[in-house]
Amino acid sequence: MSFRLRPTFRDALAEASRPLTGMWVCSGSPLVAEICAGAGLDWLLVDMEHSPNGLESVLAQLQAVAAEPVTPVVRVPIGDVVTIKQVLDLGAQNLLVPMISTADEAREIVAAVRYPPRGRRGVGSALARSARWNRVDGYLTDADAHVSLFVQVETAEGVENAAAIAAVDGVDGVFVGPSDLAASMGVLGQQTHPDVTAAVLRAFEAVHGAGKPVGVNAFDPAVAQSYIDAGVDYLLVGADVALLARGSEALAARWVPAADRTERAGY
Repeated sequence: MSFRLRPTFRDALAEASRPLTGMWVCSGSPLVAEICAGAGLDWLLVDMEHSPNGLESVLAQLQAVAAEPVTPVVRVPIGDVVTIKQVLDLGAQNLLVPMISTADEAREIVAAVRYPPRGRRGVGSALARSARWNRVDGYLTDADAHVSLFVQVETAEGVENAAAIAAVDGVDGVFVGPSDLAASMGVLGQQTHPDVTAAVLRAFEAVHGAGKPVGVNAFDPAVAQSYIDAGVDYLLVGADVALLARGSEALAARWVPAADRTERAGY
């Protein structure tokens, strides 16, 4: 029996004629992931860095979204070779690794996703969903074709090194994170500060100059549109938990008298 894996996010970006739009999946719920997967978006980011996601819940979410025409990307919590090995063995074909600020760090991550002699990924495909338990013909020799790797630039140092990071062989794209970038620039919580947006645009130019696609996080529609106008190739425009939070707040605002409500600051 032979099993064919789906195209990677790298492949989807190469074929796209417009920016690919996605959302964060942070709840840890396979049901919520399945709902989001059927919404018509291009891609989903299953987050392990700032969400209650472990190996079991990521596996369940990958299984839940597999039937839908959406590309799942998994953000690992750290660029650790063991964590990356485990997430790849779950069947994640597309990885995003946070907090990459130098080309040397990017090269270490590339090595973690590749089998020897090109890297140091542990070999266990016969036991793993990645190769569908040896049902994918030639997985060990063709594994690089089945996995795409994106790294996240989210520090001032990373922006300065964005061209060198993007140029690393095996890095398929760069994703810019304005939130941590703002923090590293001394303007915590001000993702749309002029200095931050200028840094984001510098990263765009540097990554494109290296011939790689660049993405960004932007929940504000006006900011997202400005990045689209600036040539971004893929972006995240919302999150499951944020939509639920704002939607439930809207229900309370509509149906609960203001005097009986406790107001909370929004994200």
